[in-house]
Amino acid sequence: MSHFTKRILSTIAIAIASVAFGVLISADLGLMTRSNAQSAQIQTTTSQSGAVTSVTIPSFADVAARVMPAVVSISTTEIVKSADRRRRQFGVDPFEFFFPNPHDPRRRGRTPDSEEDDERQQRSGGSGFIISPDGYILTNNHVVADATKVEVHYGADENGNGGRTVPARIVGRDPATDIALLKIDAGQTLPSVPLGDSERIRRGDWAIAIGTPYQLDNTLTVGVISAKGRSLGMSVETRSFENFIQTDAAINFGNSGGPLLNINGEVIGINTAIRGGTAQGLGFATPVNTAKRLLAQLKGGKVTRGYLGMEIREVTDDIREAWSLTPGTTGALVNRVDAGKPAARAGLQNGDIIVEVDARPIRSNRELIDYISYLPVGTTIKVGYIRNGERRTATAKTAERPLDGAPEEDPQETSAEPARNKLGMSVQDLTPQLRQLYNHADEARGVVVTNVKNVSAAGDANILEGDLITEVQGQRVTNLAEFHQIIERARPGQKIRMYVSTSGRGPQAFARYTIVTVP
Repeated sequence: MSHFTKRILSTIAIAIASVAFGVLISADLGLMTRSNAQSAQIQTTTSQSGAVTSVTIPSFADVAARVMPAVVSISTTEIVKSADRRRRQFGVDPFEFFFPNPHDPRRRGRTPDSEEDDERQQRSGGSGFIISPDGYILTNNHVVADATKVEVHYGADENGNGGRTVPARIVGRDPATDIALLKIDAGQTLPSVPLGDSERIRRGDWAIAIGTPYQLDNTLTVGVISAKGRSLGMSVETRSFENFIQTDAAINFGNSGGPLLNINGEVIGINTAIRGGTAQGLGFATPVNTAKRLLAQLKGGKVTRGYLGMEIREVTDDIREAWSLTPGTTGALVNRVDAGKPAARAGLQNGDIIVEVDARPIRSNRELIDYISYLPVGTTIKVGYIRNGERRTATAKTAERPLDGAPEEDPQETSAEPARNKLGMSVQDLTPQLRQLYNHADEARGVVVTNVKNVSAAGDANILEGDLITEVQGQRVTNLAEFHQIIERARPGQKIRMYVSTSGRGPQAFARYTIVTVP
């Protein structure tokens, strides 16, 4: 065998031995560095060009093990009438199917034949979480709102087995934010979950929801923060204070009241609602900072809020143009004012633009509502506002906000000739006959809309037949002549503002500003 052939064979042997050795040491013999797949942080690897070449997703097992002992299942008992069973505060009765009532006459194909037979015990439930070792629990108000009996199940293992069920006491409720505080006496120190800071979360942050959907204890779902500051208009009580966190972490029936957590296992929200009856990636949670602000009052058994007695709306580009405001002006438009309430006594009127309170700039409705509502009742404040282009200041003293305080409209007769105008609607003087036809209050003054063309400026502005127009461009309108005089002066493309009241008396009536673009 030649020397050259021997060298080739030796080289091949060395290569084979190297491969074999590499396979040996790469086996799981404890000689290699372990994967970081269970780490709490997302690990990324980048190439020299800066492109991300790999991403390691974190495990949420440690967070779950730490937090789940403090998440509880809540069962409630309520006395209801059969007719009420079809209605719940948020439009559905999500727990009927897994808490069926065997005595419900509808299940046996008959209807109740006495008032006594009509009353039933309704069982439902939700979730909650322990916030202190002495047994205080946060949940949703709608979970316990009308309950005659509340029980809490806690201490189940990771499979939902075992644990204890104890009676709970409702310490405080706040329908406006849909938050409730319970208390249990377990006779021992209880695990609790820390409260985080919902102001610091960002769209795209991890979100972890834990609760008892469909009575399946200790269910964990994961997603991200989809958005902040959402308003759903869920009820009259909550609409002024809705400021939801939106998440795609699955929230289902029974999750209500459970915690929404960040990657560190801190509560950032209270799971409250889903959209359209199923999760579909649209879950909503009340920010935990709202609960933190109210905690002392909830422990005292009653939540009170500052109140000025007015309805406001966001200042949009259309409103800035219609009110001739400086571009970029922020604040809140006063849509209507309650007679005799603090805002009215301070001289505020519909059409005013509130731009600051106590020298704090107001950038949105939410800022104004939050600032006023968390002030103690009786607090004196300075309100900066714009009226007819002039900057003014008013002094007001907060009153206690009623639970569902809906403000009333501000109102001020004569011929009967309809007139279609360039806005695409016909208006008439408010005669006694039209007042009765459209059910407007006896003291109301203005011109009434008798017809609206579907494709028109008025139609685009959602003006409807029967609406009463009481103000145009800040000027009172009491008859047809005054209305036409203002409208005919409007130039094409101009945005004009109108103050419009829907037909109806008392709580059925609704007044608003609407912006109409002149064709």
